[in-house]
Amino acid sequence: MNNLKKNIWKLYIIKGLMWFMLAMPIIIIFFQENGLSLMEIMILQGTYSLMIAFMEIPSGYFADKYGRKKTLLFGTIFCFVGFIFFSFSYTFFSFLIAEILLGLGNSFISGSDSAILYDTLIEINQKDQYTKIEGKTYSVGNFSEATAGIIGGFLAEISLRYPWYLQVIIAGLAIPFAYSIIEPKIKIVNNNLNNIFKVFKHTIWENKQLKWLIFFSAITGFATLSIAWFSQPFFKEIGIPIKIFGIIWALLNITVGLSSYNAHHLENLFNKTSILIITGLGISFSFGLLSLSNTKFGIFWIFIIYLIRGLVTPILRNYINEITSSNIRATVLSIRSFIIRIIFAVFAPLLGWISDTYSLQDCFIILGITVGVISIICIRKIKLVNN
Repeated sequence: MNNLKKNIWKLYIIKGLMWFMLAMPIIIIFFQENGLSLMEIMILQGTYSLMIAFMEIPSGYFADKYGRKKTLLFGTIFCFVGFIFFSFSYTFFSFLIAEILLGLGNSFISGSDSAILYDTLIEINQKDQYTKIEGKTYSVGNFSEATAGIIGGFLAEISLRYPWYLQVIIAGLAIPFAYSIIEPKIKIVNNNLNNIFKVFKHTIWENKQLKWLIFFSAITGFATLSIAWFSQPFFKEIGIPIKIFGIIWALLNITVGLSSYNAHHLENLFNKTSILIITGLGISFSFGLLSLSNTKFGIFWIFIIYLIRGLVTPILRNYINEITSSNIRATVLSIRSFIIRIIFAVFAPLLGWISDTYSLQDCFIILGITVGVISIICIRKIKLVNN
């Protein structure tokens, strides 16, 4: 049991290493310096999202069938190779290969790490600590990303390649930690790939409570993922100097880290329905108020969205885990990520077009209304199922 308990701190380390994204504050500049147009950059990001989306469920099934440790290990290896490609790439097609490898790697990691954590806690009789520990894991990732943003900015002053070179080393360090994970004892799925469709049907059709939780998680996940991309154009629009972008990026990730670290306290204060209302409508109103704040004060509402993101992620994963059996848990968590990525891949270009054609404020108000309406529908359906 003591050896199994080591999985927890190993998962902390893996999360910290994989989220130590040194190049994020300068990634657009890096692509442009290598001759890529903004359209080509968006094609790369769309490819990455679609790769994750289409591999999420198969990778989750792979984890449930062959083991979460193997899946996590393959994920870290794919990411390591992807960062190598990034470091030595100069053309659109070589960057495309790098994005495909990173998408494949992150889809293998997504769901497997949370499933390992939850099943580890079941085996050591600490299941009730999941939200707290998952929140800590998420906060480790965000503190890591915040630190990396600052360091990456300084490295980029020397060369835009340096953040990528160090990124390769950091990603490589995650591989031995993934290899050392001890697989919790679970019932392994022995059927064929048709089980993926059975689990998908169970998740989004047969289990009504799980379906509406997944949809709620998907719309809030899409919204918080969107703000990560649209915040930089907003900073530019209100006159924030480029050199300050990295500092704001770091502070936003620290905010997510602190809120996710303390997410379990919210569960102690409110019931499930109240938490869903607070988080769903909180994101909705923040986008609405952001659309009215074409000044530096608008940054405040971005911070509120990031704060809610930190709270809602571990809590929703806990809610989903509570009503999901261990032998399909990784697949179900991957279905959640799959839906988020598909929504983002389809609607993010549309939001970008709205922003280019009309205004960034119109983009924010549409996001706010969409999140608000869908959140209310999901909360109402969940409440009806529970009753």
